[in-house]
Formats: sequence, structure tokens, C-alpha cells
Amino acid sequence: MEISLQERLNKLLDAYSHQYDIDRDVEVEGFVYPATATYYLRDENYLISKQHVLSAVEQHEYLYFYLTDHLTAEDLQSQIDLSKRAGLGKVKPHKDHMFSNVGLIVLANTISPEARKLIQKTRFRKNYKLSLYGWTEYQLAAMEASTNCFFSNPAGKGAKKIMEQNFAPKTGRGK
Repeated sequence: MEISLQERLNKLLDAYSHQYDIDRDVEVEGFVYPATATYYLRDENYLISKQHVLSAVEQHEYLYFYLTDHLTAEDLQSQIDLSKRAGLGKVKPHKDHMFSNVGLIVLANTISPEARKLIQKTRFRKNYKLSLYGWTEYQLAAMEASTNCFFSNPAGKGAKKIMEQNFAPKTGRGK
């Protein structure tokens, strides 16, 4: 029995929901993403009491989920540009900011060879005040449902791994 893209999205969002805040049907510049996921972590070290913060670190991630029947390079590039603009608009660098990653996760039935190449070559990194105020990297990961293949750029390997854990066929011992 073949699983629809919407069912795959629901399963993937369930995996992300343990650490991320999930929002459904999010409009960004006139386009509606079926879901977004936001991660926020603040870690503080104290000196004697909480009034004396010795150091603090903040980490953010803004993920956009996109579903399509066939992914072309042109469609992918427009989604990359849109999600990057939307995510960078949320980044607020300051002295406690470590990183704010922005990402796009694509679930498609088929992916064109040009789009596969674009996924693997897409790179973006921005440093704030020589990295003293943190950085941003763009994560990109995609799944081709018809072949059960997974693709990512170097920064999107974590998202690719989550998709593989949820959708790759189980083989070998420990099925």
C-alpha cells in the first residue's frame, strides 16, 4: 500500500514534534506551506544565583515543509528563495545568539535530475559580526517517494537522516 505525501508529512511532523513547535498552513508572501517547525533553545550558566548569568547561548531553527507531485529545478529555486527570505526575517542576532538555521524539507513523488543537482550544490552561510553574534546556515533535504531516495545539501544531513529513519525500508538485524 502506497503512502500519500500528506501521510508522510504527518509522520515526519510527528517525529519533529518532540523538539519543535509545529504550525500548519502557514502563509509566507502569498504562498501557503503545509507546515513549519520552529526550534528554540536557551542554555544559561550562572554564578551563584540566576541573577548573575555567566554565559548564555541561544539556538534557533526555522523549517519549512513543501509537498509537490514533481519537483523541478525552477520550482525548487523559488521555494529556496522564499523559505530563505522568510527564515532570515526571523533571525535576531545578539551577543547570546549562537545560530539560527533555516531549512526547507521537500516531499515529492518525483524529482528531476536538475533539481537533485540543485539540492546537493545549494549552500548558504551568513556570519553576524565575525560570528561573535552567531551564524545562519541553510538546510535543504528532499525525499523522492516513488524511489524512496533521499537527498540533501551538506547542512541538511540532519533532516535527511530523520527522513531516512522514518521512511527508509528496514533491513538486516533489528527490523
